[in-house]
Amino acid sequence: MTDAGSNAPPDGKTITEYELEQCQRANQTGRTPVVFVHGLWLLPNSWDRWATLFEQQGFAALTPGWPDDPETVEEAAEHPEVFAGKSIGQVADHFETIIRGLDKKPAIIGHSTGGLLTQILAGRGLAAVSVAIDPAPFRGVLPLPISTLKSSSPVLRNPANRARAVPLTYDQFRYGFANAVSEEEAKQLYEEFAVPASGKALWQAALANLNPWTEDKVDTRNPDRGPLLLISGELDHTVPPAIVNASYKQQQDNPGVTEIEKFPGRGHALVIDSGWRDVADKALAFVRRFVKS
Repeated sequence: MTDAGSNAPPDGKTITEYELEQCQRANQTGRTPVVFVHGLWLLPNSWDRWATLFEQQGFAALTPGWPDDPETVEEAAEHPEVFAGKSIGQVADHFETIIRGLDKKPAIIGHSTGGLLTQILAGRGLAAVSVAIDPAPFRGVLPLPISTLKSSSPVLRNPANRARAVPLTYDQFRYGFANAVSEEEAKQLYEEFAVPASGKALWQAALANLNPWTEDKVDTRNPDRGPLLLISGELDHTVPPAIVNASYKQQQDNPGVTEIEKFPGRGHALVIDSGWRDVADKALAFVRRFVKS
């Protein structure tokens, strides 16, 4: 991959056959890869419609999981323990291993904690262009709105959750993800997408500004970061615009293009709800400004 590492295939112990096949396919097509990074309480399948759209537009879409991600929501319900103990650094390194197996620098698009990971990876010089949607905060991002505390409370109210996989009840999902959609759609999204999440990763984000050695940090000054678009949802309870605005302020230290967009009337589920296409089209247009498919 240009400017990012060798063109050797990924060899990390956590890389699945499916992820390896996605890398090989992207390299064989010669198309620009787009790597999608999901966040907590979701699986790679949350990006399926996005991946189809970007493929139709001539890109090679990759939807890697976090280490040990199950393939389906049903499998996640049967084995929730696989989510436990995953750290931000571990997941970032997993995605870096995959990206370094690509022949071309990819576009990277992430949501929530995946948006944080997108910025970490871009800060390592691994992205040709990146889009961070409702990104979780990193060290130096100070706002902590009450709605964020409430959305995080299923994990943060018990320190023992640092070592656990923590699911959301429907009411918790409704508040944190699906507050800006109808009750019917909220229930559909919960059944189709919601899975347990690593308590460790959320605790790391919560304590980042208290821990100088945190893995939850972004190199905002790296001149190889590439262009970055930050997207927020106006009604997001989990990552409100105040957090995204503060991330944008930190990222303006970078000499590269840094832009921000707010979607009115949208919540944290904006990448999976019925309005996903509006957000995807905005991300696609930004990516197209800087890379060819």
